[in-house]
Amino acid sequence: MIKGERTEDSTIKEGTVNYDIRFYALVPGRKESAKLIINVESQNDFYPGYPLIKRGIYYCSRMISSQYGVEFIDSHYEWIRKVYSIWICANPPKRRKNTISKYAIREEKLIGKSAEKKANYDLLTVVMICLGHSGDDNYGGILKLLDVLLSSKREPEEKKRILQNDFGIQMTRTLESEVRNVCNLSKGVEERGIAIGIERGIEQGILSSIENLMETLKLTAKQAMEALKVPEAEQPKYASKLKQSFDE
Repeated sequence: MIKGERTEDSTIKEGTVNYDIRFYALVPGRKESAKLIINVESQNDFYPGYPLIKRGIYYCSRMISSQYGVEFIDSHYEWIRKVYSIWICANPPKRRKNTISKYAIREEKLIGKSAEKKANYDLLTVVMICLGHSGDDNYGGILKLLDVLLSSKREPEEKKRILQNDFGIQMTRTLESEVRNVCNLSKGVEERGIAIGIERGIEQGILSSIENLMETLKLTAKQAMEALKVPEAEQPKYASKLKQSFDE
């Protein structure tokens, strides 16, 4: 069973996190149903300027801390629900294509053999799903399913045919409508990615020009930016990028 949850998480000191998707899920078939909190993120840029896995762990941490006053109160930490942050990466580097990696808390016995009940520490898991293309031995199952659904190059009819023939998913009117919506979303993501790429290319060109002027004419960063007529409002951004470049 799945229940949608608000996608905005705000705190006074830690700011606001906007999740792509967040929902509760009940896992049946147990004496006591496991209530999970699951976040799903679609990521087009695998290198956004920081390790993506750290953002996933941060999202899990926020979903745990935000349970206070909702899932548990006072010192009832036994009521904390397990959280998942699942990242679907559309454009990972070559070495990560068609891979699925899981990051979780595990017990390590340093001395002795005493074991803690897993449910008491297994509270967060990050899953990185890195999509690829056919021609790889790993291309199948969920990797193929997501690649087909999220592809901006496949038409809805082709997606429907693959879903029916390869995965045994029978098309209903509702499901056909969802497939078409995903097609539109995929194309929108691709267009946004192209726009971001162009913007980053322009920024990199300006940054290179600043560095060249500083080196050849012995100008300060401020003087170089003024010579290139970089808007004053954007100068702190380039100054910060220059500092990062010099620090590396």
